[in-house]
Amino acid sequence: MNTFSPIQVALIDLDGTLVDTLGDFEAALHACIRDLGGNPQAADRAFIARTIGRGTENLLRHTLLQVGIDPIQQGCWDHALARYFHHYHLINGQFSYIYPGVQSGLSQMQQAGWRLACLTNKPAQYARTLLERKGLLNHFEHLFGGDTFPRKKPDPLPLQEACRIMESAPAATLMVGDSANDAHAAKAAGCPAVLVNYGYNHGESVDDLPAMAFIDRLDQLPLPSHTLTGSTS
Repeated sequence: MNTFSPIQVALIDLDGTLVDTLGDFEAALHACIRDLGGNPQAADRAFIARTIGRGTENLLRHTLLQVGIDPIQQGCWDHALARYFHHYHLINGQFSYIYPGVQSGLSQMQQAGWRLACLTNKPAQYARTLLERKGLLNHFEHLFGGDTFPRKKPDPLPLQEACRIMESAPAATLMVGDSANDAHAAKAAGCPAVLVNYGYNHGESVDDLPAMAFIDRLDQLPLPSHTLTGSTS
């Protein structure tokens, strides 16, 4: 059994951890597909849920391929990306909701003295707008988006840079997320991780991922006065 030093900072993922944004993604992707003359029914909610998590470009490219549109071969990638962002800008937050326990969980962490930052693969401007519309932005000292650093999770760089900016040692910086991206990035960066059970994780269970704990609600997160133990192997 391993233990880690008292937590000072929590880096918290957005999509699938704080907010269920599947409805926003589905609406924006389907509108983009229609703009390109494709059939959106070929990319259903289950497919989109499995594809969320590795950044906007990855999500759009794989969704277009799923409906028979190869944006690179057909030379329409820039147009497709522009149409997607057009629709997502209009939709952002309309078809999404905050998960139960998130507001109380964030408040409990702040009351316990943790400094909070949101660390997401979503582009920063859309993440900021979503958090603001959902009344969550004021909980966070920093927001790090998928375009803030040169690489995205599961690369450890975003966590390493977040630790540097927040002047927090990796061992004292907790990553809270819902997917393999969060768990593997945290492990490589030397940060402990806790995963929620209700997120996306590419349609797979989080049970076998390298995390110290698995929780059903954010307000179940152990606070600094508790000792969090578990295996990181």
